[in-house]
Amino acid sequence: MQDQDLESKFGGFGKLLLQLLSLGLCAIALYARFPFMTLLGLSPNWLLIWLVIWSVNRPTIFAVIAGVSLGLIQDALTIPSDMAFAPTHTIGLAIVGGLTALMQKERYIQEDFISIALIVFGMTVIAETTIAIQLTLLGQDLSQVWELQQQITLGSAILSSLWSPVLHFSLNRLLRPN
Repeated sequence: MQDQDLESKFGGFGKLLLQLLSLGLCAIALYARFPFMTLLGLSPNWLLIWLVIWSVNRPTIFAVIAGVSLGLIQDALTIPSDMAFAPTHTIGLAIVGGLTALMQKERYIQEDFISIALIVFGMTVIAETTIAIQLTLLGQDLSQVWELQQQITLGSAILSSLWSPVLHFSLNRLLRPN
């Protein structure tokens, strides 16, 4: 009933436009550094949270494509232009989108904000670990990369999973497939 209300208010194109607007706001929020949103200088990975919420009830191929697209957006926003080689978020977010879609959450986990927070925590660990693996393959010092990876992964996973219910609650109806 509520989905029909949303469809009648905005139509299919309006719903798509609102989804893109929410995605744009999440991309902009990557730069937000409010005192209550940071831990050890880290902030939540808003694009990963959006991807998990979106991918929960989508086919795997669409979720992987969305992960690649969001990874390219995050790379465009965060990687300096003067760097010759840099690790990419594309691989990690593609894996996150695919794994989230494969979970078929409606079968195994009840759809609520706690399960979304747990999924976001696990997927953040996976995404940050792919970045650390790429840095290692690019020739960075192994001990330094993995020491920093632990701090970054844990901080980012905690913050992202704590903020994911807020985004899930506000976007749940909007991002649900027809």
